[in-house]
Amino acid sequence: MDAKGVKIVAKNSKAYHDYFIEDKYEAGIELAGTEVKSIRQGHINLKDSFCMVKEGELYVHSMHISPYEKGNIFNKDPLRSRRLLMHKREILRLHAKVKQDGYALVPLAVYFRGPKVKLEIGLARGKKLYDKRESAAARDAKREMDRALKNRRTGGD
Repeated sequence: MDAKGVKIVAKNSKAYHDYFIEDKYEAGIELAGTEVKSIRQGHINLKDSFCMVKEGELYVHSMHISPYEKGNIFNKDPLRSRRLLMHKREILRLHAKVKQDGYALVPLAVYFRGPKVKLEIGLARGKKLYDKRESAAARDAKREMDRALKNRRTGGD
């Protein structure tokens, strides 16, 4: 995703804490003009947002895009459901997987690919509390190892 012409606007780091991300997909978002301007300024929040398939179409819910301050009457509801643009076959494949127990579609990042706003969604499986503790312990152990290696290279404490 770090290709040329890609500018990441927002990331959902909470998703990586709460879920095992099994697969990632890119989708376009159906937005109003003032929403795009607000996203360009970085006024977007992915926390607690989720995706659902309804009547063969994919929607993102609870994604907060703050109203554009110069938008007056053209501003939309900040928490409205927004349609995601993907191929019908991909949506049906995702819907079949989500119907399986324990899977969810979670927005991971919002970014610009050229002039277009894209949303990276992940097919995710929920973590249990002990999984979260285990991944936190692994992260802490890696941090300690890196710190020890750095101290060893620089030759001092």
